[in-house]
Amino acid sequence: MSTGPNRILDEFAKLMTDAAGAAQGVRREVETAFRAQAERMLNSMDIVQREEFEAVREMAVKAREDNVQLATRVEALEARLAELTGQAAPAAAAKPRAKK
Repeated sequence: MSTGPNRILDEFAKLMTDAAGAAQGVRREVETAFRAQAERMLNSMDIVQREEFEAVREMAVKAREDNVQLATRVEALEARLAELTGQAAPAAAAKPRAKK
């Protein structure tokens, strides 16, 4: 009867392997359910995704840079026009402050 203890240990090892596999399956299901619930909650709060935020931020930075360039160009054109017409250059309007 030397196969008795080995057989019990083999069955126990098989049982533990099956239990570990079942635990992994449960873990995957819980993770999937948690992610789905978190996604539903975030969607209901109308929160923007990081990619969308970064795209809009880049557009705002570019628009601000374009605005500064255009303001500089307008000032130069006004000065040139004043020079050509012999009038005093208009007082420079308050320059937009650069935001940080």
